[in-house]
Amino acid sequence: MSNSKEYTVAWICAIHTEYVAAQALLDERHKAPEYVSPNDNNHYTLGKFGKHNVVIAVLPDGEYGIIAASSVAKDIVHTFSNIRIGLVVGIAGGAPSLTHDIRLGDIVVSAPRDGKGGVFQYDFGKTIQNQSFHSTGFLNQPPKVLRAAVAGLRAQYEVEGHQLRDTINGGLKRKPRLWKKYQRPDPATDHLYKSDVIHVQQGTSCAVACGDSPSTLVSRDERTEDEDDPTIHYGLIASANQLMKDAEIRDKLAEEMDVLCFEMEAAGLMNDFPCLVIRGVCDYSDTHKNNHWQGYAAMAAAAYAKDLLSQIAPTQLEMERKVVDVLDSFQRTILGTQDAMQRLEFIHQNQQIDRWLHPPDPSTNFNKALQLRQKGTGSWLLKHPAFNKWTTKPGSFLWLHGIPGCGKTVLSTTVLEELRQRLACRPLLYFFCDFNDAMKRTLEQIVRSLISQLYYQQKTSQASLERCFSSRNEGRSQPSCEALCNTFVDMIKGASEVWILIDALDECTTRSGHWTEGILPWMAYIFQLEGTNIHLLITSRLEQDIQASISDWNFNKDIISLQSEIVADDIRAYVRARIREDTELKRWQFRPDVQREIEINLVDRAHGMFRWVACQLDALANYLDYRSLRNTLATLPKTLDETYDRILQKIPDEYIESSIRALQFVTFSKRPLSVKEVRDAIAVDPEYEPHFDRKNRMPDPREILRHCSGLVVFVSIDKNDDDSDDDSDDDYDDDNDNVLDQVLQLAHFSVKEYFTSMRILAKFGGNFEEATMIQKTMLYMNFHLHTMLPHTGWTIRSSAENETNIYTN
Repeated sequence: MSNSKEYTVAWICAIHTEYVAAQALLDERHKAPEYVSPNDNNHYTLGKFGKHNVVIAVLPDGEYGIIAASSVAKDIVHTFSNIRIGLVVGIAGGAPSLTHDIRLGDIVVSAPRDGKGGVFQYDFGKTIQNQSFHSTGFLNQPPKVLRAAVAGLRAQYEVEGHQLRDTINGGLKRKPRLWKKYQRPDPATDHLYKSDVIHVQQGTSCAVACGDSPSTLVSRDERTEDEDDPTIHYGLIASANQLMKDAEIRDKLAEEMDVLCFEMEAAGLMNDFPCLVIRGVCDYSDTHKNNHWQGYAAMAAAAYAKDLLSQIAPTQLEMERKVVDVLDSFQRTILGTQDAMQRLEFIHQNQQIDRWLHPPDPSTNFNKALQLRQKGTGSWLLKHPAFNKWTTKPGSFLWLHGIPGCGKTVLSTTVLEELRQRLACRPLLYFFCDFNDAMKRTLEQIVRSLISQLYYQQKTSQASLERCFSSRNEGRSQPSCEALCNTFVDMIKGASEVWILIDALDECTTRSGHWTEGILPWMAYIFQLEGTNIHLLITSRLEQDIQASISDWNFNKDIISLQSEIVADDIRAYVRARIREDTELKRWQFRPDVQREIEINLVDRAHGMFRWVACQLDALANYLDYRSLRNTLATLPKTLDETYDRILQKIPDEYIESSIRALQFVTFSKRPLSVKEVRDAIAVDPEYEPHFDRKNRMPDPREILRHCSGLVVFVSIDKNDDDSDDDSDDDYDDDNDNVLDQVLQLAHFSVKEYFTSMRILAKFGGNFEEATMIQKTMLYMNFHLHTMLPHTGWTIRSSAENETNIYTN
């Protein structure tokens, strides 16, 4: 659980010893918060005591006192807006007197007395003997629900005694490394010196500097078995901004004000933060301070606070006002306004940088590949020695290479999901090069995306990008690829560790040149940067230029070749899942012998190619009887090219022209095409007037996949309301509208290679050339211009010389 709204109790600690003690007694520990307000500088541990979800916060290291405590409390409500009560739990200096036999390890609970709220504030510095103090008044009492719980627990302890020692020991048994520091010290070390005995020799122990003779110590009887040990004291706690080290002032306040102990934080909280103060006594507020009892005193206070929460039902807290609503209205308004202004400023700046940087979004590729991954596949890679070396060795590199269609991109999703679980808050950057998208094929676009990801994941790197943005006239001009590369270098130098995964490197079109021009020299440069800790993983085909470049600087040969025997188990799992889950292939669910035959044939002939297997399964899904299925299994194509040949051969003659046209547009387009655009491209007919008629549109655009299955896929994208089309689709239902907003893409890079090969051009002649697509595009555009021009005042005149239309006004 890490939803901030689920937490209702704030537990505030001043020092790390108190913070550790609280964590040691948690009944249940939760994950770190999903979101922390930009105005919140606290560190949190989340967990459960009994039935209550509790936020444990600690003051920044080296900060003490009223102001620091106040800041921590107010920061909490920025992130945890549902907090209802607070507990200030930790250590304090005791004030023993004739009335109160306070000893080390005892617990003091702030409780109202004689109209006093439970916490008494006074002002003076770090008091040494004989300095004066100034009283500033009494603070608010704890909320009623906490005072009622204190009364109930006090009665329970009086009747049954407490088990605080058992609670402490139980926590230490669960965390044995804490035992030495946090166990109860020997009671013989509990020395209360007389008030006129001053420890003046700094750096020496009390035993040496002050001795332990009866003349220097206050004589006290040992506690009997029927006395509570530790004892809980209820009453007034004195709070100031600095440490009390004056026995005479201690005694004066104990006598006159009935103060039980001294601490440094509560006064900063009581008036604005409804809370109870619980303190374990670690010294006697005099010059004889030492750290021996701090651990145990912190554990004792935490153990009491844990028991106290057991007295409060969660439903009681629901009736309490939220702390954020209790804060002084003026302070809340000021804090809220500042917080909102900073949020708005941060969001506005991010939006400006995003628009200027315009980074490609690799998550679309990740999500697409993730849908293709079968559960459990790729686990072999996570156990591979080379992968384990890459994840554990600083400054590591790993190259996964394999033949076309062997599942490299899907395997990348396995790596990313594993790293996301392992890395917690460390920057993890990734990119999927994509032949289908011109915005995902160059070094510049890769670097733009990596910069954007690092900017949001690593605060220390943000200044570098912001400087680049400012140097471009506040984003009014674009940076060069060289400027982007240098900015990225500056950013990773500001991060202690960066993880980078780049998939399908062979689909990047800018590979060579200077390190700011090509992906291969860029990789070599950033990986060998001094003072950085980069973990770089790439996937690609085994291509000569990639191999030659990597061999120049990767001397450790950190390479995994995705051979067929390595991925055979993954292919088998994929085949079994498809047979079991696909609607058409499930027809064989009562014929395990047929399912087994399909599996054996495909796995044995796959030779490590997931892509080949997927195409065969698509084809097998069309066969309704065993005889046809068996004949197809006996004549499976051997290669991907043969597979694509067979898909085209099976397109009926009456649909071959429209199918080829759709494939042509998707193959040669410089950007991803929507289903709507491809649907209209198919409807263009150069032989008839008008060349484009809405009536010729396909009634169900999903039919595009019927004859091109295995060659193209529909991919969902985020719909931009601003990109609305005036061309109405009133003839189509809502389901079709959703399809029209999807993108139609070639299913795999090998499909594009097939359709741009000389062999396919020879097979289809000029019908598959890019020029044919351009002609049909111009006819389609001409139709839309004729539709729009009457509304613009422009006219069309024909030029007989070049047979084109010229638009004038």
